[in-house]
Amino acid sequence: MNAISTLDRPRRAAKRGMLAHFFAVALAFAALFGASTPARAVDGCKVLLCLAAPSWRSIPECVPTINQLHRDLARGKPFPVCSMAGAGNSANNTWASAPGYCPPQYTRVFEGESGPVYTCDYAGAVTVNINGAPFTRTWWSMGGDTVTEFTPAAKAQLGTWDTKFDDDYAAWFAALPPPAPVADPGY
Repeated sequence: MNAISTLDRPRRAAKRGMLAHFFAVALAFAALFGASTPARAVDGCKVLLCLAAPSWRSIPECVPTINQLHRDLARGKPFPVCSMAGAGNSANNTWASAPGYCPPQYTRVFEGESGPVYTCDYAGAVTVNINGAPFTRTWWSMGGDTVTEFTPAAKAQLGTWDTKFDDDYAAWFAALPPPAPVADPGY
């Protein structure tokens, strides 16, 4: 029996070695494929610069940053901060709430059981302030769609900008029914 147990030791050791190797490989695969990647923080300064641009979509370096910002905001993460922005330069997100905080061209009205129900095409808006005054407001949706509203000061400073917000407003305004005529009091 002593001779047999002596012969079994190498087999047992080999099995333990194979099991240890198997678990090491399985652990490595779990680490590589099963574990989630660390969260990527969005650079608040880059966000501020991109959203103050005439069209962030036309700047290749801005597209992934702003798309990540929208994903983060949609998941409830806080708006990133830029400590180097300087006094009066900031950006913040505000959730849309129709009809009070949603542009009229993006506000939808549905008749509900107890009256009108208002919705907004966008989930929120990121307002960029430059020198303490609003500069741009970028309306964003959960699906990644955006439109930027430029203030008169921004338009004067930039010279050219993405006009989609203005174009959508003009089309909405043109589609409104004409005002009702004023009734003659009959005097």
